[in-house]
Formats: sequence, structure tokens, C-alpha cells
Amino acid sequence: MLPTIKEEILLENRAQPLCPVFGQCGGCQYQDMTYEAELTLKQEYLESVFQSQGIIVENGFAKIVASPLPYHYRSRLDMKFLKTRDGRTFMGFSPLNGKWMIEVESCPIAMPAISDFLPQLKKEAIAKLPAKYRNANLVIKTGDDRRLAWGGIGRRSLKLQEDDFLWTEIAGKKIFYSLDTFFQANLAILPDAIKHIRDLKIIDEKTTLYDLYGGVGLFGICLSDVAAKIILIEDNIHSVAMAQYNVNYHGLQNFEIISGRVEVVYPEFLQKKSFGPQVALIDPPRQGLASSVAHAIAEAKNVSSLLYLSCHPESLLRDLQIFVKSDWGVRKVIPFDFFPRTRHIETLVLLQPKDNL
Repeated sequence: MLPTIKEEILLENRAQPLCPVFGQCGGCQYQDMTYEAELTLKQEYLESVFQSQGIIVENGFAKIVASPLPYHYRSRLDMKFLKTRDGRTFMGFSPLNGKWMIEVESCPIAMPAISDFLPQLKKEAIAKLPAKYRNANLVIKTGDDRRLAWGGIGRRSLKLQEDDFLWTEIAGKKIFYSLDTFFQANLAILPDAIKHIRDLKIIDEKTTLYDLYGGVGLFGICLSDVAAKIILIEDNIHSVAMAQYNVNYHGLQNFEIISGRVEVVYPEFLQKKSFGPQVALIDPPRQGLASSVAHAIAEAKNVSSLLYLSCHPESLLRDLQIFVKSDWGVRKVIPFDFFPRTRHIETLVLLQPKDNL
């Protein structure tokens, strides 16, 4: 049997893992190779799966955008916490074999503020755990100012007060988030992602931008100065509240937030008369788009461009087939390494109806 791509790359690109439990913990896969080799592996993989599905990229694949930090980049960790019947306590990650857990006192892909705090986190969790609790899923996050927040024990433990909101600054705009809202874990690469979207030059002062599955408003807010109007749709009530906080903080007048499921709300907008170009930016959950949403966009006459950001190539390719069959062209693919040292890859795809090409 021929060696796998990873084995071929490893032959000449070995590196010493920084993590003492690499190979046992299920979190990382590529600490044993140089970062350059990991990027090559991910680029080759993504291009091969597109080719295997017959997806033609009109302007080819961009070179994968490297993370500014291959280690110490994660602003969030999710920790398993367990107390046995005899009172022993354990905190760590799921192992490769899925049984029990791998105990850790540090994590080299986490930002130093988080990694250094893990021993103290365990102590605080032990002190806070009610006698009747046997386990908990702990969430710990930080931001640009390295303040820490954690929760996961007790109701509303992920709720933060306004003064405790975490934030990161991108292109001069502070974006706030909380423990109970989704936010991209690699803060360092986000400015590059926003820049690449801007450089596509498909959004201007006449454009209505739909920020679908918009979360706390990261993309919509960072693009609000180049679009005529932003319409964000999100169904998580905590994210909707935080998005409104972010919009108010920046005093944005061209921003509308709609609380609801994209699958229900967005198709209704597609039926309305358009008074200018519409661009949809979609950052869906790992499972991708609901078939109803994909078909509604693919059949719409008033969407000039679609930006699809995906963390799961398999669901992305499934959805792209719907657009290709509806006579859309895949104009460009830009891979991003949002998750260095792991098997995950983020992919930005620009699609346009072929009569717009």
C-alpha cells in the first residue's frame, strides 16, 4: 500500500510535538510535523476532495491562509470535569479512543492566559462543584486583554455581566462576546479573513448584505462600512442579544437584526422585491445548510453573490452541488487555517450565478 499523504510529508518534515499527551489526546493531529507541511497537507486535501466531487473552481484555489500563530491561538477551551464516587477529581480532554479522559495541566494550542490557568481552573471547579454533581463541561474563554471567564457549573453559569464581556478588535472595531455565545476560537486570523472578504470587492455602497447564522455580528459589523445595509439573521437568543449590544456599541444605523431560524426567515426575504444587489454571507453550523435554504438561494433571482464559510468540507461539497446544478459558478476558494495542529480546515467559497460571471 502506498503511504498516505501524511506519511509522505512526515518522512521529511518531522517536528517535535509541544504537547506531552500528543497522540493520546483527541484534539490535535499534526503536532508531529512542521507547520509548513501541515499547510501543504490541508491544501492538497481540500483540492483533492473538490476534484473528487467534480466541483470546478473558475479562478482556482487561493493559497491557504496560514494562522499567524500555529500554537497558543485558541481563545476558548472546553474541558471535561469528573468527580468519582470516592471523591477523586479529573479534568481534561477526550482521548483518541473515546474512553475516560486525558488529564492535562496545560494546552499548547490555547492562548497562554488559558493554558497557564488550567491548574487553577481545576481548583476553582472543585470548590464550586455541588456535592450532588459528578461531572461538568467547563468552558473557559479569553480575549485581546487576556481577561479570563469560565463557567459550566450550575444554571446561568455561562451568563456574563456587561462589564465582564470579552472582546477582540478587528480593523478598529471591538467585537464583544460572552461564554454563552459562539465565537471563532482563533482571534489572530480573523483580521485576515475580513481582509480577504473585502478584497473580493463584491460588496459596495449599494449592496444589502445578509449575514446568515450571524452570531454576535462579527462579519456584518466588520463589513458595515462598505455595505448599504446589513441584515443579520440568528436564532440563538444569547447571540442575538450580544449582536444588538455590538451594534449599539458602534452606533450602526444600517444594521438590522432578526431573531429567527435562517431556514424560516431568509426564504421570505428572497421573495421580496430587491432594490439593489444582494450578497449573502453564510457561516452555518458544521452540518451545513438545510436543503430548503440552499435551494431557495440557488433559485433566487436577486442574489448576486454568495459567500459560504464552512468548517466541514463534506457538508460544504454537498451544498455546493445544489448550486452547481442550479447553474451557479464556484468562482474562488480560499482556505484558512483557523485550527492549526488539528485536522480541521475553514473554507471560504465565492459563488455567483453563471449569468453574472
